[in-house]
Amino acid sequence: MEDLRRNKWLLLVSSLGVLALLVAAAVQENFLLEWRQIQAQARTDEGPLPMRLRQVVNPTLGIADRCVSCHVTMAPGENVASAEMAAHPAVDHDPSEYGCTVCHGGQGRATRKEDAHGTVEFWPEPMLPVGMSQAGCGTCHATIGVPRRETLDAARATFERLDCLACHRVDGRGGTIRPDGGGMEGPDLSRVGLGGFDRGWHEGHQKAASGAATGPWKTSFGPVLDADRSSLDLYLSTRVGAPQLVAAKSVFHSTGCLGCHKVSGVGGDEGPDLTQGGKKDPARADFSAVPGPRTLAGWFAEHVRAPAAVVAGSQMPAASASDAEVEALTLYTLSLRRRDMPGTYLPRDRMRVSRLGEREFTSDGATLFGAFCSGCHGRQGEGHRVPGMAFPSVANPDFLAVAPDSLIVESILRGRPGRRMRAWGDATTGLSAEDVSAIVVYLRTLAAVPPPEDSRPGRWAHGDESIGERLYAASCAGCHGATGEGGEGPALNNPVLQQFATDTYLVETIARGRRGTAMGAFLEPSPARRALARSEIEAIVAFIRSWGGPS
Repeated sequence: MEDLRRNKWLLLVSSLGVLALLVAAAVQENFLLEWRQIQAQARTDEGPLPMRLRQVVNPTLGIADRCVSCHVTMAPGENVASAEMAAHPAVDHDPSEYGCTVCHGGQGRATRKEDAHGTVEFWPEPMLPVGMSQAGCGTCHATIGVPRRETLDAARATFERLDCLACHRVDGRGGTIRPDGGGMEGPDLSRVGLGGFDRGWHEGHQKAASGAATGPWKTSFGPVLDADRSSLDLYLSTRVGAPQLVAAKSVFHSTGCLGCHKVSGVGGDEGPDLTQGGKKDPARADFSAVPGPRTLAGWFAEHVRAPAAVVAGSQMPAASASDAEVEALTLYTLSLRRRDMPGTYLPRDRMRVSRLGEREFTSDGATLFGAFCSGCHGRQGEGHRVPGMAFPSVANPDFLAVAPDSLIVESILRGRPGRRMRAWGDATTGLSAEDVSAIVVYLRTLAAVPPPEDSRPGRWAHGDESIGERLYAASCAGCHGATGEGGEGPALNNPVLQQFATDTYLVETIARGRRGTAMGAFLEPSPARRALARSEIEAIVAFIRSWGGPS
């Protein structure tokens, strides 16, 4: 009897406990959720906001986003009178059609803040950081023709120097009438790069200015030089409504990342393909060496600063980048989140890249060098040295003064077998022979050194190989290796170097040396060694040639 009474009390207590849990869950679900509290505080012109779970559904894109249950004013047809609830900034597409997660990431079907923002464990696509929301444009778009940062900055400076902001608004600036009567509210150019613009705008402007007696056409416009017009056209072509993303992409095209990584099928293959790098699952990332919150943005930023610390065994050298550049590279990497889109939603720029083979960077030598070469050879071609690796200075005046263009071109196209310098003539890299020639022209412009003039044949040096072998062992092997395999200095038995380096190049390099490197001028005496006669230098070259290679 006592056991029966005890069981009844146990059943009653457990039932009350279950009832309390159900009541708490009902209260939480119906009164305490964030979206209910937000909607309860909102007011429309007609009175309180109707309380309901709002969502944007687009079956074609496969989305069902409930973000607008909290961000009410971003839902279609809502008229909320609240300073705290701002409408979505103006964009070229309708947020009520595309939803939120397509651009911003997160978990669209969730109704709790942490779940919706994707900051919970095991959700692979967390919401983008607020300050990097323009990275979401990379989900659909592939901005075409973005130059390196210095070129983009110069184009922007030209736009502002010529006072185009007197009449045109760009990214929220300009386009206002001035007290002195100058300027006018001309077309907004913030997104002119998406739909294209009239390349004959200068002639039209000149015609309007010549026909005006007074007013802003007379006071705010004057003839523009051809070089400035090209710079302005470049700047306008990059105005796609996402200035932060374009600026970040220009930094990416200045730091040599494409030398090791592919994006949209273009670039090197020594590092991981970054085409979908922004969709990296945070659960698969090691945050043990990443300070601060465990976010994908934090992981990317620290990986740029100290790659080997974040990824054990990484061969990626640490970038010599400022904090602003690291942030830009992080934003751009987060933007690499390409999503398969139905044909009706595929943007023109993405279609031009994926189906017509257009490239996302400009084809000038400066941008090509910045995007593909500067990561190893330095931003000004000054060379780069990291523990265990040394990359030569390709803009060294002493090198360019004796190196024929054919040697530089073929070294880029064919690479250096056995070294980290890959063959960029491979069709999979996305570089053409014209691109390589543009890079060589840029290097010579950078160093202000024209191609050398040499009427002698490629092979002309004569000397005693046995004497050259002895001199090489004493003076050269310490840097270039006993058999020319390379070390501190480049490999001299490399087949590409053997085939395309002229004897003049080899003799003059040994004789003159290379300023800023360990390669001294052997024609001149040094406290550590005696000077070599030209006949001795030719003997060394004859010995180097004995390693073979076609003439």
